[in-house]
Amino acid sequence: MDQVKNDNTVKVHYKGTLNNGTVFDSSENREPLEFTVGAGQMIPGFEKAVMDMKKDETKKVTIPSVEAYGPVNDQLFNEVDRAHLPGDLKPEVGMQLVSKQPDGREMVVKITDVKDASVTIDANHPLAGEDLTFEITLVEIK
Repeated sequence: MDQVKNDNTVKVHYKGTLNNGTVFDSSENREPLEFTVGAGQMIPGFEKAVMDMKKDETKKVTIPSVEAYGPVNDQLFNEVDRAHLPGDLKPEVGMQLVSKQPDGREMVVKITDVKDASVTIDANHPLAGEDLTFEITLVEIK
């Protein structure tokens, strides 16, 4: 196989950075990331970036937020009565909590505001609203 096509399983090394240069994720000192192109395992922009790459090719691509984790959704900010929090918790802005959903799934949320009787939580993905830059090296095509 010369180039990546849909349904190929690939292995890549990558480094992801924000617009300010902060590295938010990397495969450095780890095994390469393996996924099947087109299976929805990765954000759409990452899959699109890998398409047509050749083995040992490296590319740098900026993925707009709409092809990454989407824009910030204001409907995912909710005010929660402090009585619903553990009694020993001292909530602070920026603190992350794990919220158990009715179906049993767990979701990480972030506290964005603290009041006497309530806290505001943000259930958006931490990278929502961010354009992401990836340096990707294709290691293997299966």
